[in-house]
Amino acid sequence: MANINLLPWREELRAERQRTFYSSLGLSAALAVLILVVADRVIDMQVDTQNARNRYLTDNIALVDARVAEIRDLRSQRQLLLERMRVIQELQGNRPIIVRVLDELVRTVPDGVYYKTLTTSNSTVSIEGVAESNNRVSSLMRRLDSSDWLAEPTLDGVSAAEDLGESAMRFSLSVQIQLPKSAEDVLP
Repeated sequence: MANINLLPWREELRAERQRTFYSSLGLSAALAVLILVVADRVIDMQVDTQNARNRYLTDNIALVDARVAEIRDLRSQRQLLLERMRVIQELQGNRPIIVRVLDELVRTVPDGVYYKTLTTSNSTVSIEGVAESNNRVSSLMRRLDSSDWLAEPTLDGVSAAEDLGESAMRFSLSVQIQLPKSAEDVLP
């Protein structure tokens, strides 16, 4: 039989396979490093993009917060102005009422009665004055009670005013202001 030595050929094939394996291994490692570097760059780009978006949103949120604060200030100013307008309208609407009440107070004064002070608080008129007698005070209260603009006269006190005469009386009373039905329809 012939003696053929296949060992060097196998050795060469083995060496070729090892070189191919190591070159494939090196190429795979280089490719893996390249993929890692590219992936790192892509992720860094995405993080930078997201950070830019976050900064944009933060800046715009600050602008919106400033606008919201300005809107709140404007709303509070608007509310104050509306309140002032309401008070002014009430004053404008009540102006004729005061004139009517004063006119009614003058019309209801009987002879022998004199007012010294008139004060108003909300819808109450306090009257202090002098009358020639108790009958005159009673007459004043009846007239006030029958008035369309005044109601519920209440006598707070009566005292003798001897310095003004024998039967002179100092009195204080309070009366409520009320709108007659016809005036409620006409006035705002």
